[in-house]
Parts: sequence; structure tokens; C-alpha cells
Amino acid sequence: MKYDIVTQSQESTVVAKYDSNKKKESAYQTEAALEKAFIELLKSQAYEYLSITSEAKLIANLRRQLELLNNYSFSDKEWEQLFKGKLANQNNGIEEKTAIIQEDYIQLLNCDDGTTKNIYLLDKANIHNNRLQVINQYSTDEGERRNRYDVTILVNGLPLVHIELKKRGVDIKEAFNQINRYSRESFWAGCGLFEYIQIFVISNGTHTKYYSNTTRFTHIKEQNESSIKKGKRTSNSFEFTSWWADANNSPITDLMDFGRTFFAKHTLLNLLTKYCVFTSEKLLLVMRPYQIAATERILRQIEISNNYKTYGKIEGGGYIWHTTGSGKTLTSFKTAQLARKLPYIDKVLFVVDRKDLDYQTMKEYDKFEKGAANSNTSTAILKKQLEDPKA
Repeated sequence: MKYDIVTQSQESTVVAKYDSNKKKESAYQTEAALEKAFIELLKSQAYEYLSITSEAKLIANLRRQLELLNNYSFSDKEWEQLFKGKLANQNNGIEEKTAIIQEDYIQLLNCDDGTTKNIYLLDKANIHNNRLQVINQYSTDEGERRNRYDVTILVNGLPLVHIELKKRGVDIKEAFNQINRYSRESFWAGCGLFEYIQIFVISNGTHTKYYSNTTRFTHIKEQNESSIKKGKRTSNSFEFTSWWADANNSPITDLMDFGRTFFAKHTLLNLLTKYCVFTSEKLLLVMRPYQIAATERILRQIEISNNYKTYGKIEGGGYIWHTTGSGKTLTSFKTAQLARKLPYIDKVLFVVDRKDLDYQTMKEYDKFEKGAANSNTSTAILKKQLEDPKA
């Protein structure tokens, strides 16, 4: 008898099919009313609401949340070592803080008793151990000017997702421009905790989009008296914003529908812990819904094939179709990365039918993770690599 997987411990990140049965708001709605309704929705989804509006309270909450996650109470000296030495290190900018969240989320603490302890900023193995909180109207007095942020999601006390809202009828590009202004004027101010934000969400209630917090390298020339710069780091471009969708790729644009799907706790935590890629060029990429759906379908098929030992048979395989320019290489990279962590997978092979594709894929994989893959045209070398457990 053959069984298919009906339920799994980790829920699908992208909802299979989403039908909104809620009445859409189309009449005039103030920004404050939109914000209030959105926060109420998050509270109904088990987010804890906090009225934090100052940095001192934000830091105190961060300490408490990390103590809960790690089941450990910091002494003042230990907390200062972790906070000032690592989390709020003045030498770190967006790239360094992104690296901490994506790669160095387990920090080493030198305890007062002379021992060392691993301190988790995120639990990526058991995502529901992480605590989600929501704050709004956080104000900053430092920086180039006083700013007040709409809605921010704290994960274990760290601000990792920020939502900027505009009233219905206003172009969401205005929310995007406002976030860019915050990046220039105040996210870095004080202890710079808002530079830990990984994902931004912008909405006018009717249209909602998301994108990663990253800086890009633009190829421009700037001539001055002494030199020519061949490029510079710039903030995000609106073209890199994405729509959220269900597994059928039907867009979910209304803020409340977006909140019920994208901000479902398992979805948001999966996005932050699994489906972001921090490249070797220090770019943070957050995957699109169809890429995530494809990755999870492949992993599910691998699991079924392993359970029923259908390797090498047609029913053990699958077929994923993406259009040109839709990011197939990123999908395959993330699939390979997650598949190699499965206990019964020794190696992941990537087969292409043309040498130019081989070179192109290698170049892309190298950007996603330096040295993650290697290619060769020699059967003898391939055999050696397959037999080497360390390769």
C-alpha cells in the first residue's frame, strides 16, 4: 500500500490556495485606522503587542527575550559584553548585521564563571521556539531628524521586519521612499538595532509588497579631482519589490489577506530562517513565493521517494517549470542547500546540458555561496569527488 504525505510538522511556507472570504475595504480609511486593523490581525495570530517607543525599552526587551530563548540570565557584565561587543558594535553596518542574522546567529558568550556559552539569537532548527512581538509608532530622537516608524516585528527582541503603511489611494511607492529616507536618516542612529531589519513590507491597504533590506552595487562612474570611482553602494530600488502569492501564483495584495498568509508565524519564520540568501557579494535576497513553493515541492518529493525507495523510477522524480529570468538558479541553489542537510542525502548533483550553462550556473552558485559547487569534465575526477565524503 502506498501513502502520500498529508501532514508534516513544518507547515508549507506558501499557502496552497488562498480565497479571501473577507470583505475588502475600499472606502476611505486613514493610515491610523489601517495600522490599528493590521495590528489587531497580528494579535489574533498570537503576536504579542508591546507599547515600546524608546530605545531603552527596546534594549531591555531584547535582553529579556534572549534570556527566555536561551534559558539563561545574563549578569550586567555579560549582557554588556554581548550587547556592546556584538549586537550594537558601532563598527557594524547593515552588511555585518545581516551576516549575524543569516550566518552568525549563534554567538559565543564568555560567562562570569569562566565558562563559555552559545547564545542563540534565532532558533533556526525549531522555528516555533522564536517569539514574535509587534510594536508601532517607535520614535527615534537621534539621527539626522526625528522619525516615527509605523509597525515593526521583533523576533526574540530584534527588529527583523518593518512595515510602512500609507492610506488607501496613495501610491505604495511613497511608503518605499519613506523607508529609504529612514535608512539614510535614522535606522543607524543610537545603537543601530533597526539595521538588523531583514525584510520590509510596504502597503496602502489595497496593494502590498515586500523586499529585502540590502545595499546594491551600481556600476556608475563618478569623477572627482583625484580619481574615478567605478561604482558605489546604493539603497534598494523599487524594481526589487515583490508581490506575495499562493502556490498557484495568484497574487495576495490586500493588506489583511497579506497579513493572514505572509505574517502567519510559520511563514514569516521560514522566510527569515530558510528562504533568505546572503550572497558572497553581501547582498541579501529574499525568495519569491513561486521559488519557495517549488523548493518545498522538490524537498517533499525527495522525502516521498526516500520513504518508498523509488529512486531511479519515473514516480521518484518530478518536473518544475519556471520562465526565463524568474530565478531558476536561486531556486535550485536553495533546494540543493536544504536537501544536503537531509540525513539520507550524501551529495547533490546538478546536471546541465551545455557548457555555457555550466559556467553560468557555477558563477551564480559562487555568488550565492563561495565554493558551494565545483564543476569538471573528467569522469575520473567526478568519481573521486563522489567517493570523497568531504567533497
